[in-house]
Amino acid sequence: MSEVKAAVASIKTRPEFEVFKAKISGSNGLLTAVKKTIGKLPQAEKPAAGKLINRAKQQVEEVFAEILARIEKSELAAKLGEPIDPTLPSPDDFAGMRHPLSQIREEMCGIFHRLGFTVAEGPELETEWFCFDALNTPANHPARDMQDTLFFPADTIAADAPKHADEAYLLRSHTSSVQIRAMLATKPPLRVVAPGRCFRRDTVDATHSANFHQIEGLWVDENVTLRDLKSVLDFFVREVFGHAAETRLRPSFFPFTEPSFEMDIRVPNLGALSNRWLEIMGCGLVDPKVFENVGIDPEKWSGLAFGIGIERIAMLVHGIDDIRHFYANDLRFLRQFA
Repeated sequence: MSEVKAAVASIKTRPEFEVFKAKISGSNGLLTAVKKTIGKLPQAEKPAAGKLINRAKQQVEEVFAEILARIEKSELAAKLGEPIDPTLPSPDDFAGMRHPLSQIREEMCGIFHRLGFTVAEGPELETEWFCFDALNTPANHPARDMQDTLFFPADTIAADAPKHADEAYLLRSHTSSVQIRAMLATKPPLRVVAPGRCFRRDTVDATHSANFHQIEGLWVDENVTLRDLKSVLDFFVREVFGHAAETRLRPSFFPFTEPSFEMDIRVPNLGALSNRWLEIMGCGLVDPKVFENVGIDPEKWSGLAFGIGIERIAMLVHGIDDIRHFYANDLRFLRQFA
């Protein structure tokens, strides 16, 4: 036994592990040879022999897993290099700060908090029901195509996103799914904003990213109207861009709101974008079908909803012309927001 343990402990690399594994469970390995002897045993002895071999196979697989874990740990340590002493002073005058997207996100949440909204969160891995069906997005909607949405394999299992039916898992394409979770968890009235990461099959360029951030807003109460929607969004725009900012709503279409709008702003002090109408968000009144999907009576309750891109707001506020700057980890860029 001591010789076996010594042999196992001596394996340090993947090639050594593969050689050892082949000797045990390969086509000409020791365990494979033992398996082949079962056919030569008397019929009465085969069940007991099979149990012993299966037990041995399980023990061998545990040893394999232990060796592989040790090798992976060693490989990771080699990649990381020498340990870093976190007590040492910073090598320069830059000691860290909040990312500009985090700063904008906190500012936006703070503005809506002053209007009575609380922050709600949900998982980034979602089901089609939460991300599409409950939001009144039909099965033939383009957003549900493989070209637009990042789907998981059919055998994926996620404990925090149970399926309602035979549906696929996906990386959420918007945080509107959190609105559904909020309405299922809390009876109206409620006001929530849902900041978080979203994912789409976008080509990365100056204004698009496959990974981006949104803040979705939801207000459900009795007699919520378009006047409330306009008032909430006007307050937000003027807190971010100043009281000289103008707003307008243009009719649009979203499956989960009716009527639906795009909100544009015009601001006098945005550099090259000054005094131009710019689209910044989609919004509208919650479609009654969405309320029915979550068990809320649309005859009694009404609501408003909106979705704002955090990167979009950050780019306008700071005059940034390329979304990729946020993800490049360039200290020359980040130091500007310290």
